[in-house]
Amino acid sequence: MEAISKIGIMTSGGDSPGMNAAVRAAVRTAIFHGMEVYGIRRGYQGMIEGDIYRMEATDVSNIIQRGGTILKTARSKEFMTEEGMQKAYNQLQQHGINGLVLIGGDGTFRGAGEFFKRYTIPAVGLPGTIDKDLAGTDYTIGFDTAVNTAVEAIDKIRDTAEAHNRLFIVEVMGRDAGYIALHSGIACGAEDILIPETETDINHVLDRIDMDERRKKNVHIIVVAEGDDFGGAKELHAAVQRRFPLLDVRSTVLGHIQRGGSPTCADRVLASRLGHAAAEALRNGKTQVMAGIVNGEILYTPFESCVKQNAIISKDMIDMIHVLAV
Repeated sequence: MEAISKIGIMTSGGDSPGMNAAVRAAVRTAIFHGMEVYGIRRGYQGMIEGDIYRMEATDVSNIIQRGGTILKTARSKEFMTEEGMQKAYNQLQQHGINGLVLIGGDGTFRGAGEFFKRYTIPAVGLPGTIDKDLAGTDYTIGFDTAVNTAVEAIDKIRDTAEAHNRLFIVEVMGRDAGYIALHSGIACGAEDILIPETETDINHVLDRIDMDERRKKNVHIIVVAEGDDFGGAKELHAAVQRRFPLLDVRSTVLGHIQRGGSPTCADRVLASRLGHAAAEALRNGKTQVMAGIVNGEILYTPFESCVKQNAIISKDMIDMIHVLAV
């Protein structure tokens, strides 16, 4: 493989806190080793349209603490067509880019897998998603910030729930994975946590509420992932209200506040390590892999293996949730 002299960096799919820290680390590591760096705005769509510019070390000054992504992000249906991929490849050729750093989730890596079946350009991916649902890494960039945002919000909701003796249903992000719900629910002492990885028995949920009402428990917090099989906050709220028409029930959907905000220390360190590792990997001939951290060490996993991975929730953890909610 020819030596990498010009690398392109992009962020793709849903934004996550820490993406800027990863961009900063990759840019500065590449420049340190004498490579030219080009930012690709708006992910694959920007690659198709040639929204590409030269980056210097100063372009990533004062961004490590910022949420979002300075490179912008987008989803591109056009990229999944032969014509779209050809346009993207042509743009990379015009700019002389012979290496890529791709920051995103499973959709980003699926797109990369299809692209690299047709065109040979070395690429290394970084797991940028708040869902923490990719194989090949213990944590993804943005998860720690998102779950801490949820914890802060739920703590505040518990205050008002206690003041009014209300039952609150809090919906957090997690269309396919319940990590945010699981971690935030445990951290906030939720009475119940509903996630996609376990089948929700609504009658058991309602029976636990009934038991709490009978023993005069004043506060009841239920955390539900948006992708739970029974439904999100709206569906759960309706079910609770049907069973307990006199109960004061409120529901809150936290939504996109979980995607924003200044990244935590953990996310800044994780993103910095992975951004540095991505540039180093390209320089050392690694390609078509995602850089992750497993047991504290950098690990490279082929793109085709970086698929969405549902949490394996132990029965002990589920039992613990209900014991601690007594």
